[in-house]
Amino acid sequence: MEDRAQWGTRAGFILAAVGSAIGLGNIWRFPAVAYENGGGAFFIPYLFALLTAGIPLLVLEFTLGHKYRGSAPLSFFRMSRKSEWIGWWAVFVSFVISTYYAVIIAWAMSYSVFSFNLGWGSDTEGFLYGDYLKLAEAPGQTGSLVTGVFVPLILVWVITLGVLFKGVKKGIEVANKIFIPALVVLFLIIVVRAVTLPGAMDGLNTFFKPNFDMIMEPSVWMAAYGQIFFSLSIAFAIMITYSSYLPKKSDITNNAFITGFSNSGFELLAGIGVFAALGFMANAQGLSVEEVVKGGVGLAFVVFPQIINEFPALNGLFGFLFFASLVLAGLSSLISITETYVAGFSEKFGISRNKAIAFGGGAAALISILFATQGGLFFLDAADYFINQFGVAFVGLVEVLAIAWFLRKLNSFQEHANIASDIRLGGWWKVCLGVITPIVLGYMMFGLFKQNLLKEFDTDTGNYEGYSDAFILYGGWFVAAFALIAGVALTFKSWHAKTDAESYKEVS
Repeated sequence: MEDRAQWGTRAGFILAAVGSAIGLGNIWRFPAVAYENGGGAFFIPYLFALLTAGIPLLVLEFTLGHKYRGSAPLSFFRMSRKSEWIGWWAVFVSFVISTYYAVIIAWAMSYSVFSFNLGWGSDTEGFLYGDYLKLAEAPGQTGSLVTGVFVPLILVWVITLGVLFKGVKKGIEVANKIFIPALVVLFLIIVVRAVTLPGAMDGLNTFFKPNFDMIMEPSVWMAAYGQIFFSLSIAFAIMITYSSYLPKKSDITNNAFITGFSNSGFELLAGIGVFAALGFMANAQGLSVEEVVKGGVGLAFVVFPQIINEFPALNGLFGFLFFASLVLAGLSSLISITETYVAGFSEKFGISRNKAIAFGGGAAALISILFATQGGLFFLDAADYFINQFGVAFVGLVEVLAIAWFLRKLNSFQEHANIASDIRLGGWWKVCLGVITPIVLGYMMFGLFKQNLLKEFDTDTGNYEGYSDAFILYGGWFVAAFALIAGVALTFKSWHAKTDAESYKEVS
C-alpha cells in the first residue's frame, strides 16, 4: 500500500525493535537461566545461538515484512495464499500474551509505589500472594476483582492504546525514543549502585564463574536457544509488522545485528545488576549466593523487595528505579505486541487504525481483567507456559519450515536483504535457517510434547506445576489451541478490497 505508515528515522525503528525485544524476561529470566546452565560458560552456547538462530531469524522476519509491506497475516498471504494462517496464528499468540502481560506491568506499577515506604513489609512473599494479590485457594477459582491490580491495569492499557492511537511515527516511535533510553539509564544506575554493595563481588563471581563441564550437556544448548528465541520477539508477528513500516531502502541485515546485540547487551547488564544485588542479600543474611538465586515472578516481586529492605540507604529510591525499569521494559513490549493485531485487523477488515485499536485493544483489555482477579496468577501461569511453549515456539518452527523447506523462499529473501545491506547474507544464513534452526526447534518441540503429554512434571498429578487435569485442559491447552484455531478460521474471510492484498507492488 503506497500510503503505508513509515518510521521517521532508522533509529526510531531500531529503538522500537529493541524495545520489543527487551522485556520483563531480560531482567528476571536471563540471569537465572545463565546461572543454572554453566554461569560464564553459558555465554558460549548463548552467543552461538544468537548467531545461528536469533539474528538469522530476525533477518528473515525483517525481510518478510519489508518485502511484502504488510502485517504478518498480509505478508504471509502475499508470499503464498496457503501460508496466511501462519501469520494469523502468530497474531493470536500475541493477542493472548498481551492480555496477561499487561497485568504483570500493573504489578510493577503498584510495587514502584510500594517502594517509597517499603509497603511490602518484611514478609515479601506473604505480602505478594496474600495482601496484594489476595490469591485464591485453588487454581481455577476466579474470586473477586483485586482493586490494587485492576486500577494500575487500567493505566497500563490507557498508556498502551494512547500510544497506538498516535500512530507509528508520532506514537510508537516517540514512545520508544523516551522509554528505551530511560530504561537503560535507570538500569545503569541500579547496576552502579548494586556493584558497590557489600557482597556484590560474590554475586558476580557466582554469575560469571564458568562451569565448562555443563556446556557438553544438550539441555544447556536448548536453554541457550530457548532464551535467544523467546527474548528477541521472534514468531510474535512483531518484527514482521514493524519492518513493514521501513522505507524501501533499508539496511535489513545491519538492523538485525544491532537489534540482536542490543538485546543481548541489556541481558548481560541485567545479569550483572541482579547478581550483584543477590550477592549483597546473601552477605546480609549470612547465606551463600546459591541459596538466594531465583528467577521469574519470585525474583522480581519477592526477592528484590527483600534486597531493597536490606539496603543501607535510599531504599525507596532504589526500589522505585528497579520497578520503574520493569514498567518501561514491559510497556515497550506490550505496545509492540498489541500493534501486531491492530495492523492485522485493520488490513483484513479494511477498517481504520483507530477502529482496529478500539476493537482489538479493547477486547484484550477486557479479557485481561480475568488476570486481575484473585485467581488471576494461576490463570496467568498456565496461559503463559502453554502459549509460549506451544504457541511461540511452535509458530517459529512452522514459519521456518514453510519458508525454507516448502515454499523455498530463502534465495529470494537473501537477494532482497542484500540489496541495501552492508552485511551481505551468504550461505551461512541459509544453512542456519534451513538446517540448524529447524533441527533445534524441532527437538525442543518434541521434548515439550513428550514432557507434557507423558506428564513428566509433578509427582501427584504429573502436570505442569501440579495443576489438575481440568485446569491444565482449559487454562493451558485450550488457550494454546485457541490461537491456532482462530488463526486458521480468519483465513476463510476475504481481505477487504481497500487493502488491495493481491495487486500490491513488491518492494525491490
